Amino acid sequence: MKVSIIGATGYGGLELIRYLVNHPHVEIISIHSQTETQAVDQQYPHLKGILSMKLTAVDPEEIMNQSDLVFLASPSGISKKLALPFIENDFPVIDLSGDFRLKEAGAYEKWYGTDAQHFSSIEKFDYGLAEFRENLNSKFIANPGCYATASELSLAPLLQNQLAELDSIVIDGKSGLSGAGKGMSASSHFSHANENMSVYKMNKHQHIPEIVQQFQHWAPELKGIQFTTSLIPVTRGILVTAYVKLKDVLSCVQLVNLYKSCYMEKPFIRIQEEGCFPCIKQVAGTNFCDIGLAVNKEMKMATIVTVIDNLGKGAAGQAIQNMNLFAGFSETDGLMQVPIYP
Repeated sequence: MKVSIIGATGYGGLELIRYLVNHPHVEIISIHSQTETQAVDQQYPHLKGILSMKLTAVDPEEIMNQSDLVFLASPSGISKKLALPFIENDFPVIDLSGDFRLKEAGAYEKWYGTDAQHFSSIEKFDYGLAEFRENLNSKFIANPGCYATASELSLAPLLQNQLAELDSIVIDGKSGLSGAGKGMSASSHFSHANENMSVYKMNKHQHIPEIVQQFQHWAPELKGIQFTTSLIPVTRGILVTAYVKLKDVLSCVQLVNLYKSCYMEKPFIRIQEEGCFPCIKQVAGTNFCDIGLAVNKEMKMATIVTVIDNLGKGAAGQAIQNMNLFAGFSETDGLMQVPIYP
């Protein structure tokens, strides 16, 4: 399969390159930037000897003539414009932004603060939570957000089996600095972020409606969740701690077995044994999602600890997993990297 990457110089685009250069069935045929024109390894010397392709302007017609699929690794608000020529020509698109995730009218304007003139196109996109895809033949895939991926994988077994009190879900997410992208801000400045931890976008994070949308797919009666995000001084990785009251008392062993059964045939989900809880380091640089579980029987409360790499399973890794599912490749092709440890 020949692929093109638009937004190849952002963190998500560079991560796509890192995975795809070793994919057994994929050739990167072109890479595109709206601001850079040199060979990619001149600007990003870690790619020297690996990929020396020239960055070019976005030309949809040329991309469609030479490629089989395009990845959009461009920011929300930009992708919705870049995607339209491909959608109009029924050309396969995997979008890593938030522009095509929210299906409810008015939700995109509320949470992303900009117009949704592309709303008719949103309905054509399949939500790309890879472990629970329902339309593998869709040519248009909206890759989930990083927090959303970790949160949804955390709660799926409980919601699908109607074991959770739906008004009790509390999710606390902590992300590394790369989740904010390459743009600089006061909060991502080294002198602020180093040796610090700060809450941001309280009750306003754009992944909230995305998470609720998927939760309601599994549990239509759910009204909402409490969701908090914090910035931590690491480069990459997300740790989500989710708390939910159980309808019935389960032992920790029962909960672990439930999750193991749910994810038995999901190669990237690794359920920890009873009493073991994952850390970010054990998934760094990969498409893995590791989950640890605990039960407080007196409170009938389950705690789910989930870690992913925000650039891997939370972005480029899952996008390639979705490409594999669409193309009929093995789901793990190009994605079985050993985590970077220590």
